Amino acid sequence: MNYVDGFVIPVPKAKLDAYRELAEKAAAILRELGALEVRECVADDVKAGVHTSFPQSVLLKDDEVVVFSWIVFESREARDKINAAFMADPRMASMMDPSSHPFDSKRMFFGGFKVLVAA
Repeated sequence: MNYVDGFVIPVPKAKLDAYRELAEKAAAILRELGALEVRECVADDVKAGVHTSFPQSVLLKDDEVVVFSWIVFESREARDKINAAFMADPRMASMMDPSSHPFDSKRMFFGGFKVLVAA
């Protein structure tokens, strides 16, 4: 079964184009290094919940939108190898400084997941 890294990110609506540029650059490098798939999705039908929700999870502000992203790898081992190469890639140096991100990286959350069902 594949392995998936998932991300939930609050992005200011005014910086969505800058986020897209960053995401496209990162996705191209990840694919070159061996990632099978990269998806970046902007919330379209996501409402605040009573107890939990995507907006609540990132303390979404009125001028922001939730971005839900995932990267598919062949395996956990492949993911670890690709992520290490990705972080060391000189093309990523300018994108690694949190002060240059078009979003608040302190409110982003992410993790690695084993696939339970694939259909």
